[in-house]
Amino acid sequence: MSPDESARSNPSARSPRIPGELTVDGKKIPKAVIKRLSLYARALQVFSANRIEKLSSQELGDALEVNPAQVRKDLAYFGQFGIPGFGYYVEELRSRIKEILGTDRLVRIALIGVGNLGQALLSYAAFRKEGFIFVAAFDTDNRKVGIERNDVPIMHCDEIGKKFRALAIDIAILAVPVSAAQEMTDVAVEAGITAILNFVPVRLKVPDHVKVHYVDLAIEIESLSYYLK
Repeated sequence: MSPDESARSNPSARSPRIPGELTVDGKKIPKAVIKRLSLYARALQVFSANRIEKLSSQELGDALEVNPAQVRKDLAYFGQFGIPGFGYYVEELRSRIKEILGTDRLVRIALIGVGNLGQALLSYAAFRKEGFIFVAAFDTDNRKVGIERNDVPIMHCDEIGKKFRALAIDIAILAVPVSAAQEMTDVAVEAGITAILNFVPVRLKVPDHVKVHYVDLAIEIESLSYYLK
């Protein structure tokens, strides 16, 4: 079955599980909690790999330098976890967190911009281990179009509108020049994308239902340089 046919046969894979802010019973969850959930899932994966079957909030907190009371508070947003006085079953907690984050299935990603940064992202094998799979990449350079990078086909940006829907893309990663960022964003949103990871140092204009996360490497390095003084 082709990727197009697979996407059409699985309607549940056509949009991100959580397209906007994460809420539970209408209550908005703080962004910091969502980020910590991802860290908890990573730590639990390590515990599982070490064949540790159960652990306490203290042990989970210690692994991430988080107060155990904060661990319990974060998890309480989403219901009852673990057994008082006993702790958590590692695999059960990890599965539930992945379900909350929507990473209990393969998340389909498209890359827009196959420059140096884009090629590095396509080469990052850990994405697939965490349930994220690149299904397509797009660029305007005809020398790149029509070839594959790490088994990911590179197509022309003119095809975004058609291919994003056909391939049921969940998340678009933007790694294009500043001058092309807003145009490519508009095209992706028009194609139905509601989640964008933006590596371009520019603020994007998007509708309210579209969630954008910004990754500005220069700002991160500048922030670190403060501690070198």
